[in-house]
Amino acid sequence: MKVLVTGGCGFIGSNLVRWLLREKGFAVVNLDRLTYAGRRESLSDLEGEPGYAFEPADLCDAGALSRILESHRPDAVMHLAAETHVDRSIDGPEAFVQSNVVGTFRLLEACLAYWRKLPDGTGSPGRESFRFVHVSTDEVYGSLAKDAAPFTERSPYDPRSPYSASKAASDHLVRAWHTTYGLPVVLTNCSNNYGPFQFPEKLVPLVILKCLRDEPIPVYGKGDNVRDWLYVTDHCEALSGVLARGRVGETYLIGGRQERSNLDLVETLCAIMDERAPRETDSNRTGRKSHRDRITFVADRPGHDFRYAIDSSKVEREIGWKPVESLESGLAKTVGWYLRNRQWWQPILDRSYHLQRLGAPTRDSR
Repeated sequence: MKVLVTGGCGFIGSNLVRWLLREKGFAVVNLDRLTYAGRRESLSDLEGEPGYAFEPADLCDAGALSRILESHRPDAVMHLAAETHVDRSIDGPEAFVQSNVVGTFRLLEACLAYWRKLPDGTGSPGRESFRFVHVSTDEVYGSLAKDAAPFTERSPYDPRSPYSASKAASDHLVRAWHTTYGLPVVLTNCSNNYGPFQFPEKLVPLVILKCLRDEPIPVYGKGDNVRDWLYVTDHCEALSGVLARGRVGETYLIGGRQERSNLDLVETLCAIMDERAPRETDSNRTGRKSHRDRITFVADRPGHDFRYAIDSSKVEREIGWKPVESLESGLAKTVGWYLRNRQWWQPILDRSYHLQRLGAPTRDSR
């Protein structure tokens, strides 16, 4: 199978490209515009590897999309490319509308034209076997109360930020192209991802790097906002399962069943960092200082959703998937990766990105 992955140089995208290529044995075409968070370095180990191709292109460039589809002739498209940072969407929503709404529209149009020209049948590629997998977020469903039931595939849409509104719009477009034109689509909405290759503006790597730099660790409000956390390779396995066994036209919610408040998550990370990269002893040498002491509460973000939670029963039942990593095991792996891979994140800090400019961590991670 040959899969075209959009946004393959981003966080989830780079992990998915590597998973499909090395764990599933698929050929992968990586389409990415290489914005600030899309880093070709994340897949430098794949350059020149048989079965891997990189296409630098903008989703809004209809001509480039048509050329890439006709040239590579994929069996499936997995659409991950998106602007994702909630704080950035508040400051500059137009880029989110352009990338997430217009970009998805252009991709749907290109894929529809390509799919219509495929030969009938289940060959490779064929009209019956082709799939368009759209990867979205749980944020489209809005905010949950503390004791409310988790989101399901039947939850109503209630986006509350420019980011989540743009992703909700893209979801609706994908469903419309299936219902109106017959394009064989499958949709997924996931909870907060974390793991290797995540850009430093996101909560988990932000805390890790703040600890390493012995800087204040900002937490919004009281830190009581709750998120469901999903290790990125668990997500990749779920996505490959949905690609293979998901029913056309259906939506699958993918979560880690690991709800934690932001403060709990930060404190858990601080405890891991106390073991793996401890701070210096205090001035009186009476004991080591904890990274937890650097937690700083800052003004809350506008429209900050209180809680997200996902009921993954459908994907577990129909696809046969369950997450492998607990939050503790996944965070330990993530910390280890950042400690071993300074050469990946240090240039980001040195060249174009400064943690001290970040008022507080974002909740999103895609």
